[in-house]
Amino acid sequence: MLRSTMTTRRAVLAGAAGALLLPREGRARIPLGQPQAPYYYRFMLGEAECTVVSDGLLPLGDPRAAFVNIDKDEIARELRESFLPASAATLEQNVLVVNFGDRAVLFDTGMGTDTLFGTTTGKLLTTLRQAGIDPAQIDAVVMSHAHIDHCGGLVADDGTPNFPNAQYYIGQADFEYWTDDSKVPAAYPARGNFLAQARKNLLPLRDRLHFYRDHEQILPGVTALAAPGHTVSHTIFMIESGGKSLCYIGDLAHHPVLLLERPRTQFAYDTDPVQSAESRVRMLTMLAANRVPLLAYHFAWPGIGHVARQGDGFRYVPAPIQMQGVGAL
Repeated sequence: MLRSTMTTRRAVLAGAAGALLLPREGRARIPLGQPQAPYYYRFMLGEAECTVVSDGLLPLGDPRAAFVNIDKDEIARELRESFLPASAATLEQNVLVVNFGDRAVLFDTGMGTDTLFGTTTGKLLTTLRQAGIDPAQIDAVVMSHAHIDHCGGLVADDGTPNFPNAQYYIGQADFEYWTDDSKVPAAYPARGNFLAQARKNLLPLRDRLHFYRDHEQILPGVTALAAPGHTVSHTIFMIESGGKSLCYIGDLAHHPVLLLERPRTQFAYDTDPVQSAESRVRMLTMLAANRVPLLAYHFAWPGIGHVARQGDGFRYVPAPIQMQGVGAL
């Protein structure tokens, strides 16, 4: 009789515990599909306040088509060992705004309204406003080069500038190359889109463009460093404030694994792949040796970190994100 009572009691307790684990009828549930946090991140560089905003994800597609001069099995190995999918590469578009106090400088502008890479791009104006930045407050727009995903957000579809009070900076060779149909090879990927967006966004602003030169301090605290090859005058920028430095590397490297572990791997969208690889090795060697932090336009959000030498190549070390107050490099 005692054993039967104990067995029954265990069954009742087990049933009660199970009932506690089941959702009660009518209990409120957290709905699915909640939005992510706003797409911006702030940190201090010396006395300057930096904000990274996003133009959205850029799906590149099959990495075996985009990264060339490298064995396909090697691509799969590098991605697998970095816990990244081998079937599709997705790039970020990390747009940097540096507020020096007396001027605000924006670096590159995303895809604008062009949907060559889908509908996840073109978010820049939205994310700027999420970050409390009015496009009319931008004093200077600095472009690393004239590719569609870097100059595409300069001008609205009605022809009005998205940054009406800004001075614009770009390499003269890029401006002339990407607005001239005769200069871009017929085999260049998505040639029509690249030409159309360069013309749409750059030609209306021709009278407001400043053509920078290598090692020119284009603005106080912003120095241009030529790194050609990805485009004819692709340029990176050393940004300095209060004794601190950050290098905005634009498209010096699109991928933190495939173009760093073997940095002479070539990229399908380079105008001169060999020159691009040499620029990449030269500039990454300098950044690694001097331990200069970088911001990469296409690396995983928010794209801030360091590079270090690793064998014949490099490894990327992301910087920790600091969410208490405004962090500092």
